[in-house]
Amino acid sequence: MHYHFKVKKDGKIYWATCVELAGCATQAESLSELRTNMEEALNLYLDEGPESKHVFAMPADKFNGKNIVRVPVAPNIAFALLLRQTRIKHKFTQKQLAERLGMKNIYSYQRLESPKTSNPALSTISKLKKAMPDLHLENIFA
Repeated sequence: MHYHFKVKKDGKIYWATCVELAGCATQAESLSELRTNMEEALNLYLDEGPESKHVFAMPADKFNGKNIVRVPVAPNIAFALLLRQTRIKHKFTQKQLAERLGMKNIYSYQRLESPKTSNPALSTISKLKKAMPDLHLENIFA
């Protein structure tokens, strides 16, 4: 999963803003430092706990324009974001999806939507795909 940043230079400072996520921005004194800062800013911006009510915009497949840079999302954050977006699209509550997956309690499911604790077993991923066939896991690493 990649988001897109528009890069600009103002004097000796480079700065970048995420095209799809208003308010996600960073700056640096070199392009290499900016690249590192963009990844850090993006991952911090998207790293919200399962109790959050905010739904982030998904990244555009392609974004054309001058000075646009694709910035990858860390896989654990991308998984949690994609899972949450797909659950909401299907109009499942966390409790409903936990029950569909045969989980003992909602907390087990909430761990999947938290980037800090999400580390699903293959059996859990298989159950998620059965419950939501349009969960496109390949987008996590795209």
